Amino acid sequence: MNTVILHKLSLLPEEPGCYLMKSREGEIIYVGKAKKLKNRVRSYFTGSHDEKTTQLVGEIFDLEWIVTATNTEALVLEMNLIKQYRPKYNIMLKDDKSYPFIKITDERHPQLILTREAGRDKGKYFGPFPNARAAAETKKVLDRLYPLRRCPESSTRPCLYYQLGLCIGTCAREVGEEEYKEQIRKIVHFFHGGYRAVLKDMKKEMLQAAKKLDFEKAEQLKEQIMQIEVTMEDQNIVLNDPVSRDIFGFAVQDGFMCVHVFYMRDGRIIEREVIFRPIGSKEPKRAFLDFLQHFYGESGNTLPKEMLIPAAVGKEAAEICVSARIVQPKRGQKKEMVQLATKNARIALEEKVSLMELETV
Repeated sequence: MNTVILHKLSLLPEEPGCYLMKSREGEIIYVGKAKKLKNRVRSYFTGSHDEKTTQLVGEIFDLEWIVTATNTEALVLEMNLIKQYRPKYNIMLKDDKSYPFIKITDERHPQLILTREAGRDKGKYFGPFPNARAAAETKKVLDRLYPLRRCPESSTRPCLYYQLGLCIGTCAREVGEEEYKEQIRKIVHFFHGGYRAVLKDMKKEMLQAAKKLDFEKAEQLKEQIMQIEVTMEDQNIVLNDPVSRDIFGFAVQDGFMCVHVFYMRDGRIIEREVIFRPIGSKEPKRAFLDFLQHFYGESGNTLPKEMLIPAAVGKEAAEICVSARIVQPKRGQKKEMVQLATKNARIALEEKVSLMELETV
């Protein structure tokens, strides 16, 4: 184990995230996830391992990590990074295994389905969801609350699902366009925060069932509530739209600036970049604006449709530097993405400064 890795192991945070193992040539040879980065990454360098892991550890020359807000985020980010880099030691995930989405199809009478393929069609996708069982249970609840078509479009006889109250009934009656759109609006609202009200109602229903000694129904509702909570655990690394975004965070320490960029394409973070720059006594906001100008100008990086930057940076000044749609989110998921980029910039800069101090000893 080289001294750089040894020192980096002492800097690992006790937070969830992904770690990237690199070879001497700088190739990413393994991507993993952890509930606690410190414990998981250190475990590779202690104790005995199977042949594959021993071979992997023997090739590790450097390592990086990305902190996430939750373990669910780490799971999804791991999947995206593996698909992007195709590390040779990620054999188990090389078969294009992916997590399920819940999709509203793009049809005259859309359906609600589970799928592992997020296409570029006009359907509405929600996810991905690392817990497939929880996603399936969540869909069952949506089928019960806001039923859509469950049978072939050409059906002219009432289907079994309609008789069970799980199909809106295009097979049995004329369903108005507005009625159908309202069901879809309710499903979309569920994924955009409306699930909290649904959970509240389900908890009331569970208590009422228990009071009536209907323990089977109460237990079923309890299980569904739990699975919805698992499914809807906040994910700041996924947005359900196709907009290309670059998400920036930065930190300054001891005359150095670190900029952390998340590259989001088709609603998913596919890559990140960490850039260090000496800035001397330059004011941090000015240093960041100069960086942006260089990043998209002299460096030739492709402008995305949207850039997310910290609110502390002047939007007008940033727009002068870069001719792109600049967003400084004040709330919600986009704000949390910028905060995550900023947090990773701070962690990376602290690591860099610590390593520089080690070199001067």
